[in-house]
Amino acid sequence: MSLAAPVRRPVLADLIARPSNRARAFALDAALVVVGAGFVAALAQVEVPLWPVPITGQTLGVVVVGAALGARRGAAALLTYLVAGLAGLPVFAGLTGSIAAVAKPSFGFIIGFVFAAAVAGWFAQRAWDRRPLLAFAGFVLASAIPFVFGIPYMAFILNVVGGGTFGLGEILAFGLWPFVIGGIVKAAIAAVLIPAAWAGVRAADRSARR
Repeated sequence: MSLAAPVRRPVLADLIARPSNRARAFALDAALVVVGAGFVAALAQVEVPLWPVPITGQTLGVVVVGAALGARRGAAALLTYLVAGLAGLPVFAGLTGSIAAVAKPSFGFIIGFVFAAAVAGWFAQRAWDRRPLLAFAGFVLASAIPFVFGIPYMAFILNVVGGGTFGLGEILAFGLWPFVIGGIVKAAIAAVLIPAAWAGVRAADRSARR
């Protein structure tokens, strides 16, 4: 008895006509990755300053980019975003960027964005992104990924590097509770935008066939 591998469904980026030439196809993927990184960088500037981790629009960008590009290209886009920021480009919140970002309590969340985009893309490749309720469920799960990385990293920077004595309750008060409602709202926005894009694609397809 063999188990069939899950069928990979197209994501929005796959609707772009793909060149048959390998080099041009790679260039298309690279361009999509760069655009995705730029989209997240733009939303990073939508910021509500908080210490030690600000509230930003990044998570919305991460989920949308992951769902639109798919797991592989989505993760590559967020890895590009991370590397660009460490290289000094002003792509992080507050138009900042430098290698010194690794010492910030918020940097663990940026690491988590790479995996969150991959998870959002994984759900999209199984067509969860075409129905609002399924999309919302998948995007909420993807939005939780950065906390898995971000909270322990923040605790390490504050307590080990910074010499603090913050307990678990304080760490969660800093890095989790202020973001829960916003994360749900951003997942809901993405769960409206992506299925709406698919609905537009289907409507355009029906019109073209008439």
